[in-house]
Amino acid sequence: MNARLNAEINTSISNPAGLWRWFGSTWLVALLVALPVLSVFYLALFPKENIWAHLADTVLPVYIITTLELMIGVGVLAVGMGVISAWLVTMCRFPGKKYFEWALMLPFAVPAYVIAYVYTDLLEYAGPVQSALREIFGWQTARDYWFPEIRSLGGAILMLAFVLYPYVYLLVRASFLEQSNSLRDASRLLGCSPLQSFFRISLPIARPAIAVGLALVSMETINDFGTVDFFAVKSMSAGIYDTWLNMGNLGGSAQIASLMMFFVVTLILLERLARARQKQFNSSDRFKALDTYKLSGWKAVLAWSICALPILLGFLIPVLILGSYAIQHLDQLDQENFLTFAGNSFFLSATAALITIAIALLLAYSKRLYHYKSLTAAANFASLGYAMPGAVLAIGVIIPLATFDNSVDGFMREHFGISTGLLLSGTTFAIIFAYSVRFLAVSTGAVESSLSKITPTMDMASRSLGLSPMQTLLKVHLPLIKGGIFSAGLVVFVDCMKELPATLILRPFNYDTLATFVYQYASDEMLEECSLAALLIVAVGVIPVILLTRTITSTRAES
Repeated sequence: MNARLNAEINTSISNPAGLWRWFGSTWLVALLVALPVLSVFYLALFPKENIWAHLADTVLPVYIITTLELMIGVGVLAVGMGVISAWLVTMCRFPGKKYFEWALMLPFAVPAYVIAYVYTDLLEYAGPVQSALREIFGWQTARDYWFPEIRSLGGAILMLAFVLYPYVYLLVRASFLEQSNSLRDASRLLGCSPLQSFFRISLPIARPAIAVGLALVSMETINDFGTVDFFAVKSMSAGIYDTWLNMGNLGGSAQIASLMMFFVVTLILLERLARARQKQFNSSDRFKALDTYKLSGWKAVLAWSICALPILLGFLIPVLILGSYAIQHLDQLDQENFLTFAGNSFFLSATAALITIAIALLLAYSKRLYHYKSLTAAANFASLGYAMPGAVLAIGVIIPLATFDNSVDGFMREHFGISTGLLLSGTTFAIIFAYSVRFLAVSTGAVESSLSKITPTMDMASRSLGLSPMQTLLKVHLPLIKGGIFSAGLVVFVDCMKELPATLILRPFNYDTLATFVYQYASDEMLEECSLAALLIVAVGVIPVILLTRTITSTRAES
């Protein structure tokens, strides 16, 4: 360790130019990521037309209460489904278990707004379910029977929970796989049943993973726009869109966005507080085969049903319905508009993935080269964009870009008599910038994790052979971490394909992606016409789901 530290100090002293290049680049990225956040807060504090008092007296309490109800409802359901299913497939043996291990992640590939459109089409008054009930029982009108309203707060909670519980499932399953056999064996010797061992041993140890999963679910719930807008649920995300585009007040929407950021920061702090005092260290039997319980009879049937229900409701039914519609509209594959929208989605997502990977390499490698607290702080700060909801990020992006465009246009008009128009805002640059800021944390985490597995002696050997830090990165590290880079890029690509709020607000005129195309048609009750596009989004999302599941499952064998 001393030799390594001395080598790092000597490198920093002997090559100050290199230090400042990495240092300056890292802080530049951090400031660019901070720009949208600072812009939102600035406009909220200094709006052109301050309507905060009006919002506070009218719609703001409704937005806050509805958002809290939505978060609590989705959080409770997601934690319940995620924890129970994770324990069953990790600690129990029953028919179909190996399939459920990866199939329980499949709803993660379905955007919440897509599943909302499908179930609305299925369960509304004119849908096949209610039509069949009226036909069977002879009912004539809606007054003759009661049926739950899908377009409601309760409906939004169910739709979001079906597709967000995999966050909890993935993290909690990883926690269960890492737990020691000896603790559970001790509980059994003391007379605990498998269920009592779950509540007294496994569940308390998994609390940090549950806290992280719940925080992610809550942040995604706050970020959702397509579902709440389609169901007419007055959440803060829908309030931003309504205040900005319908009321024409960007300052008011920035004020609501600032309140949303407060919610997100509070969630992050609560999550860290929940696991601050709890630490768990690997035991000597961490890599031994996991002891599992064999279920039979009604217990096996119950376990199978509990695991199958989320998959059925969150993936199979939506995919089968979309598939049946898509078969009827396969001719769209030859239509220019559909191919254009698909090309736009792939271009934006691929570009954002490449940019985030490049920036993630810069941040992670600079932290590896120079262990300065300020450099580490800058790299960590640059990863905070993921905590920004899409609607908030859209406002934060449009403000500085519009200011830049107006300044350049004013200068050119005054000195040269020409108008430059929109150079950055209202272009694909704005969307790519928003994607890169929001999903940079995904790439950075994956790249840092891969780099941390490379022993420092590799760097020392490379430097002793005369390679510069950049040459070491390109010739030594990149070949070793290409798997992690590919996985990170793939996840960012899929997240960008599904992103709706930021895309909807920042896209240029007459510029659509698959996500906005699905939103527009489904909002007009034309789900069949956009089913092929929705199915394509889901199909792309399945790939990283399978990769993530294989990675988690391979960490522990079972007896």
